[in-house]
Amino acid sequence: MHAVFLFGTLKQGFPNSSRNKGSRVPGEFLTKNRYPLYLVGERHSPWLVLSKGEGFQIRGQVFMVDAASLSEMDHLERIHQADGYRRVRIPVFSESTNEEMQVFVYGKPPRQLEGMLVQLGPIAEYELEHSSLYRKRTP
Repeated sequence: MHAVFLFGTLKQGFPNSSRNKGSRVPGEFLTKNRYPLYLVGERHSPWLVLSKGEGFQIRGQVFMVDAASLSEMDHLERIHQADGYRRVRIPVFSESTNEEMQVFVYGKPPRQLEGMLVQLGPIAEYELEHSSLYRKRTP
């Protein structure tokens, strides 16, 4: 099983949650380090930019997923595409227990933000009000 930190549309109750086949670890989690989180482009996609030390500690949820589910998430996040997310390991901690764990997160390299339309951010948490602006990718 793999631990994955979700900060955006794959969180429980958010637009792509049906694509998340994982089992949620109880509680809310924060990234140990600060990262900038933006809403980007016409689709208002949430981007955690892999610029460690900038922005805020990001609040999200942790899910345990099997290899097949991780592969599905990789496909959704387009990790093999030049403009896709990158799956990397980062430390997060539980807000309630302070327990730290290593997790995968899907983030964007800083260079991908160059020239993009930033709608909002940096923000510390992707909330339901933000998800109402989100538009799914059209095939």
